[in-house]
Amino acid sequence: MAASRDNSITVTIRNYGDRLFRFIRGRVTSDADAEDVLQDVWYQLSRIVDLGSIENINAWLHRVARNRLTDRYRKKEPSALEDLRNGEDSDFFLEDWLPASDDGPEEAYFRQLVWETLYDALDELPANQRDVFVWNELEDETFQSIADRTGINIKTLISRKGYAVKHLRQRLADLYDELLNY
Repeated sequence: MAASRDNSITVTIRNYGDRLFRFIRGRVTSDADAEDVLQDVWYQLSRIVDLGSIENINAWLHRVARNRLTDRYRKKEPSALEDLRNGEDSDFFLEDWLPASDDGPEEAYFRQLVWETLYDALDELPANQRDVFVWNELEDETFQSIADRTGINIKTLISRKGYAVKHLRQRLADLYDELLNY
């Protein structure tokens, strides 16, 4: 039984390790920081007694990674929002209306609220929509590479992402208005 569990963890690390590292690396300033966060994710996975109880391992791993990243940012000095973007060329809409990172505790609260709301809204999506959005927007994977890996038609992937974007826009609209009027 323990050998089977260890094998499941090994397979999970092999299948998701590189993708999860890229996801984390896009949100921290160095490879060393990304490796530290990834190590925390693997440790959390090793503490799960029944890996079969996790419905969507990919979503679970990303949620743990996001939580660890949030914990790191809470412990450290507030960093520039650009540290959270997925590369220099990313079209990052949140930074246009979030308060600057040095504006004080109320603005820091609003920034955290936005991130938590976004993560909660992602968790509300059906797995197929959430996965496509995460892969394409957060992990910077092309639709072609997703299609090649999953065997799903590109038009289907684009449609799923479109539904995800529509949901996220609706879910974040009230918070957006509140922050604009703050």
